[in-house]
Amino acid sequence: MKKSTLIVIVGPTAVGKTSVSIEIANYFNSEIISADSRQLYREMQIGTAVPSQEELEQVNHHFIQSHPLETPISAGQYEKLAISLIENLFKKHDYLVLTGGSGLYVDAVTTGIDTSLPEANVEIREKLETKLKKEGLSSLQEQLKSLDEKYYDQVDLSNSRRVIRALEVCLATGKTYSELRNNQSKERSFDIIYVCLNRDRPELYERINTRVDQMMDQGLLSEVKSLIDKTHLPSLNTGGYSELFDFIDNKTSQHEAIDLIKRNSRRYAKRQITWFKRNDKYTWFHPNEISSIIEHIKSQKNI
Repeated sequence: MKKSTLIVIVGPTAVGKTSVSIEIANYFNSEIISADSRQLYREMQIGTAVPSQEELEQVNHHFIQSHPLETPISAGQYEKLAISLIENLFKKHDYLVLTGGSGLYVDAVTTGIDTSLPEANVEIREKLETKLKKEGLSSLQEQLKSLDEKYYDQVDLSNSRRVIRALEVCLATGKTYSELRNNQSKERSFDIIYVCLNRDRPELYERINTRVDQMMDQGLLSEVKSLIDKTHLPSLNTGGYSELFDFIDNKTSQHEAIDLIKRNSRRYAKRQITWFKRNDKYTWFHPNEISSIIEHIKSQKNI
């Protein structure tokens, strides 16, 4: 008896994961589980490139604007919620699609979250959070680069929570966060097929720049202004939001903020590609190669 199959479709920001995932899900009569650490939140729509209403109506989506910002979902919590959902959905589907650009959330489902890391060190964390407030995120990013360049190249550097957690472990143990992470995978009850989408860098960067302009036209600044009383929440310390908060605080001009969003998004895309390249289970495709992706999935299942 063949196992149920989870089709994982990842790739850098703006590469075209949403449209490809919808086509694949429709072909295999499936549903889509989002593995995006920001599309989870109801209040973050434009800046996280949530699928349009038309796209959401084509296929059932899960973990899209499903939680309020005041209830942050860690990768560990996401793993439990997603695995429970997946096991339930496999009762009526042979295939499911997991898609997103948050590598840690994808790994949470496919291999499980590491439980071997030390518990939080409150004293060190408080010092790091104080440094964040006084010197800004860039100072913590540089500190992480000096202590653990390997993880620095993989992590979403705009996510202060992850940067602080890695620094906390480095400072508490005297070892790098990278070497302490347990790479032993959890056994899953389903097969997994790994697909990564990518484009030539100039093409990808042009799409990123265009998407940022479109977000501004769609009202990203108004969305950010509506969240001004929630800036203390870690989930909002992310690309597309933090730059516009600085503009609202008169730290930059609007033009500078938009340029920074584009630059930071391009850098994030580069780190995402680095993250996915470390897993040799991925087969890489251009988003236009839908038929090749389908044939690849079918060949993996001998159908």
